[in-house]
Amino acid sequence: MNTMKAITQDRYGSPDVLDLREIEQPAVAQDDHVLIQVQAASANPLDWHIIRGKPFFVRLSGTGLRKPKLGTPGRDVAGTVVAVGKDVTRFKPGDEVFGFSPGAFAEFARSLEKSLVPKPSNVTFAQAAAVPVAATTALQGLRDHGKVQPGQKVLIIGASGGVGTFAVQIAKWLGAEVTGVCSTRNLEMVRSIGADHVIDYTKEDFTRSGMRYDVILELAGTRSTGDLRRALTPTGTLVLSNGSGRLSGIDRIISAAVLSRFVGQKLGPFLASETREDLAVIADLLASGTVVPVIDRTYPLTETPDAIRYLEAGHTQGKVVIAV
Repeated sequence: MNTMKAITQDRYGSPDVLDLREIEQPAVAQDDHVLIQVQAASANPLDWHIIRGKPFFVRLSGTGLRKPKLGTPGRDVAGTVVAVGKDVTRFKPGDEVFGFSPGAFAEFARSLEKSLVPKPSNVTFAQAAAVPVAATTALQGLRDHGKVQPGQKVLIIGASGGVGTFAVQIAKWLGAEVTGVCSTRNLEMVRSIGADHVIDYTKEDFTRSGMRYDVILELAGTRSTGDLRRALTPTGTLVLSNGSGRLSGIDRIISAAVLSRFVGQKLGPFLASETREDLAVIADLLASGTVVPVIDRTYPLTETPDAIRYLEAGHTQGKVVIAV
């Protein structure tokens, strides 16, 4: 039996429930499986919600009611293919890939062929690992739900976070005039990744500035729907994303969805989906240098609990990466 080191959890709770253990290495159990030697993973707010099992409806999504079904957390992965199932045609051992894989906080992870794309050669494993959940959330929020068009004014609330740093760059790629909302210490960073304008939310209330935006992507904050509507054009779109990972303010989300039926503005939440097609789009943006991942901190696998604690504090500049 081949073994590996992995971060494991056998109960819900704080990052203290995470243990580094020697466990059995996953095998290629199905014909469309790909086994990856993990070089890097990254942490997302969704990870710590699953680790804690809170709010409770997270457990209803399939993670397990009483205890975690999957003993190893993590979703974003980048690494080298070591084995493939007989139906896998896109990859072979030795290929460098990135994408979605359950149990990514480990030395080896098993994924589906459809959940991976080739890693561009100009991108490091750490950069590639920072991409999957956050960048696809930004892409789908802006392109599919915001339906951003060239020349439109886009406001990104939470522009300095994991999803926000991708959203700023993707909105620019879509041709928008981008305004990022963040704290004082993040202004220069958000400007450096392409934002045309930056607003320090600690000093300025963007909902009362008189500016109107075609699309607002809210990734952080607790402003009311009424406040956000003031900053929209009469036919603008408010996208409430799960990107902040707080999974809170359910009443606000419901009210926005209901109100959207009666006003000219489009208001509502969305949940990102994992698609190979969108990963491929982002891989092209990485290869061309149009999008460059912003990495705040990198932790070794042994310090994954500290990485989750730092992420939970809610003040990251870009992504938190775990080097394996």
